[in-house]
Amino acid sequence: MFNILNGIRVLDLTTVVLGPFATQMLGDFGASVIKIENLEGDMMRAVRPGSSDEMGAGFVNCNRNKDCIALNLKTSEGKAIFYRLVQSADAVVHNMRNKTAVKLGIGYDDLVKINSDLVYCGAQGFGEKGPNSDVPAYDDIIQAASGLSYLNSDEKGHPRYLPTIVADKVSGLQLAIAVLGGLINKLRTGKGCFIESPMFEGLVAFLMAEQMAGYSYVPSSGGTGYDRLTAPYRRPYPTEDGFIAILPYSTKNWVDFFTMMNRPELAELEIVRNPIKRSENINTLYEKLYEIAPEKTTDEWCELLRDANIPHTRVNHLDDLLEDPHLKEVGLFEEYQHPSEGPMRQVRSHYRMSEIEELEDKPTQLVGQSTHKILSELGYNEEEIQAFAELQAVKIA
Repeated sequence: MFNILNGIRVLDLTTVVLGPFATQMLGDFGASVIKIENLEGDMMRAVRPGSSDEMGAGFVNCNRNKDCIALNLKTSEGKAIFYRLVQSADAVVHNMRNKTAVKLGIGYDDLVKINSDLVYCGAQGFGEKGPNSDVPAYDDIIQAASGLSYLNSDEKGHPRYLPTIVADKVSGLQLAIAVLGGLINKLRTGKGCFIESPMFEGLVAFLMAEQMAGYSYVPSSGGTGYDRLTAPYRRPYPTEDGFIAILPYSTKNWVDFFTMMNRPELAELEIVRNPIKRSENINTLYEKLYEIAPEKTTDEWCELLRDANIPHTRVNHLDDLLEDPHLKEVGLFEEYQHPSEGPMRQVRSHYRMSEIEELEDKPTQLVGQSTHKILSELGYNEEEIQAFAELQAVKIA
């Protein structure tokens, strides 16, 4: 944890991955993040594998550096506690549909009456002004709606989901940036704001930066799609004993590659030496890489390409990453002792900083683990806290 956002309080009403991924980054930067769950807890807690019912691995990996409080916002007592939290908050973040937030009495118009300089960020599936604003959305839905699943079609043209929750995590990055932007605006102007960061629009914007292609011009000069990325021979190439990624990128890279491989006739081609022609014929060149790659072992390729300064890497399995020499040297994977789950391993925040104090991470908490502490900090006495628990307005771990 880095002590950058010290003194900033974020109320985190998000669930599953998108929002927790975003707010964990804010927590990693030192913000005081209060994760507000219903009394059953975030549904992601139950996703397996997990060492206990409340601590699925996916949940643990998205919720460090947070204090967990369990509130029943459908009760007047739970809502009153939340409103008291809002009074001292800098930001509120949720990923529910806006009409759901309004129905619960926690919409922007409700909360800005309590805290006029609040930064309020919503990350629902579809933007409020469009016809799909009330449509529920998760990662698979947005991968399909955005065109990403078609970009990842199999050889028969059947669309497929990427085997990672890319829509959630890209949207999470965008949400974290939105919150930070709102906080900077608040520091500069003293004013809060409402920010909408919908998943569908966000992933379409992410993809179309390069995939808009010919439709970037009016009238269009061609269709959508970035030819280099959709080239059939853009793939890891089979070597004599495995696979390797080879990516000559500059003109010098391509000339050096073909010269090194004793293909001088290829090194002199216009589609190699002319960047525009190369872009128009990139699949032809990738096919040459595919044909040449089996001539050497992966280790031989790595040595040759490293010496020639041509971008490349061996193709890792996920399990290989835990023993990757670079990742081991920089300490990306950390082992630690979790107070309830025992020995665990995590991916640390990947940032490195100088002149910034680095603090020990706070392990992911159980449902309601910080409820009592936070209620006490809000000024409630022991009798009131126990009464809230009996009324099922809160859960105390």
